[in-house]
Amino acid sequence: MTGCSRAGQAKTLTLGEVLRAGLSDLQEAHRLPAHHWKVLRALCACHTEALGGHRYLCEDCRQEHFAPNGCGNRHCASCQKLESAQWLDRQMEHVLPIPYFHVVFTLPHRLNPLIQHNQPQLYNLLFASASATLLGFGRNNLQATLGITAVLHTWSQTLLDHYHLHCVVTGGGLSLDGKSWIGRSSKWLFPTRALSTVFRGKFRDGLQQLFDEGELTFPQSEPSLSDPAAFGRYLREVCRPKWVVYTKRPFLGPKAFLAYLCRYTHRVAISNNRIERLDREKGTVTFRYKDYSQEGRMRQMPLALPEFLRRFCLHILPPRFVKIRNYGLLSNRGRSKRIEQARALLAQAPSEALGSESDPVIKKAPTPRLVCPFCGSSKIVLIAVVDRPRRPPICDSS
Repeated sequence: MTGCSRAGQAKTLTLGEVLRAGLSDLQEAHRLPAHHWKVLRALCACHTEALGGHRYLCEDCRQEHFAPNGCGNRHCASCQKLESAQWLDRQMEHVLPIPYFHVVFTLPHRLNPLIQHNQPQLYNLLFASASATLLGFGRNNLQATLGITAVLHTWSQTLLDHYHLHCVVTGGGLSLDGKSWIGRSSKWLFPTRALSTVFRGKFRDGLQQLFDEGELTFPQSEPSLSDPAAFGRYLREVCRPKWVVYTKRPFLGPKAFLAYLCRYTHRVAISNNRIERLDREKGTVTFRYKDYSQEGRMRQMPLALPEFLRRFCLHILPPRFVKIRNYGLLSNRGRSKRIEQARALLAQAPSEALGSESDPVIKKAPTPRLVCPFCGSSKIVLIAVVDRPRRPPICDSS
């Protein structure tokens, strides 16, 4: 490959570089599950020659450049940008001309060790408890079936475990007999304190059921929890304080709703643009974070590489776990029929749901534009597809 250096262009530090710098130390210091190593290795290889790629020629400056393939892993911030746009395109078919509310259900940090040892069970319980709470309030308070899109986030700004569920909820729903649309005229969806109380009760009951069925693994720091009496005391301790349920005023229509989905659905624990410095000699990485105790001011946090990677691994999801789920009016089975019914009741033509092509939020996600990295021209042609390198054969010397 020929070409000149791109002078004057700042090189963005990527998570892959940080992982490659610290992975050997992490391997020595921590015993990680196999699916963690699979994710880490995928992110290390992302946009490197290890995954192959494509070679292009610029017809203007005649320079060649190599574009390596991405890993496509859902924990990779770079690869999730395109996936987010494609997912958003699919959601446009289901947008209604109504307000949408934002509700966040947060689990108390006292549960963190137990969650770390029982991720699939307790993530599922979080989804089930939050969705059942909202759907129950819809039935009892509005006599309607709401639509819910729920997204799991597991991190705080400093990459510590902070388990919470973002829910975007329709401002109203189909009546229980399906013959009318019942809107929500209030600035708030439902009373926050009541939501918190019901959610806490549903999660507590689900946790007790998992214990009774022998489905829980207990952390080494709290082995006594395997005893029924000790677990009962633990549940009472966890449920004594109020649980945090946060509600926001409704989004101002479909545009704001879709803008929110763009930002949150495919977000990962840390994006490349938050990583400030990698000091290989000192073995540290520095990243930016919002300090919510100081009104959201941006601060910098240096961490030793093993600690940074340990924190990142807290947020690797279990294999095949679905972190975006739809409920009620938006549940997958029969959704198109229910949306058509809702539009008819709201007197909305199907074409109106997609908005205007000139709208910067609602327009279709653009196909990524390939440009020459040397001169910026879009007149580039593919000249070769480069396969990923083959692993050398294993020699059996036995």
